[in-house]
Amino acid sequence: MDHTNHIRLRADELTPAVLEGATVYGADDHKVGKVDHVHSTGAAGKVIIDVGGFLGIGAKPVAVALTDLDFMRDEDGEVHAVTSWTKDQLKAMPEHHH
Repeated sequence: MDHTNHIRLRADELTPAVLEGATVYGADDHKVGKVDHVHSTGAAGKVIIDVGGFLGIGAKPVAVALTDLDFMRDEDGEVHAVTSWTKDQLKAMPEHHH
């Protein structure tokens, strides 16, 4: 997917209501997971991504810094994120426990 023309979200749009459920694309532009939930926003914010699994079963939740993700909207207005992490790197992270 070419993200060049996608509109980046403004800082005031980086809220749980907007980000939760967003698809996350990794370094190779493959889907690596979905945003499950958000712990605070701003520079110290953490995003919990469900990585792997199938239809939500067997996914591993991992925490990454909000600043490691570039959130944007596509041509249809769907929110998604791009990160430099690969799926394997995310899977190697410690599991996030709620």
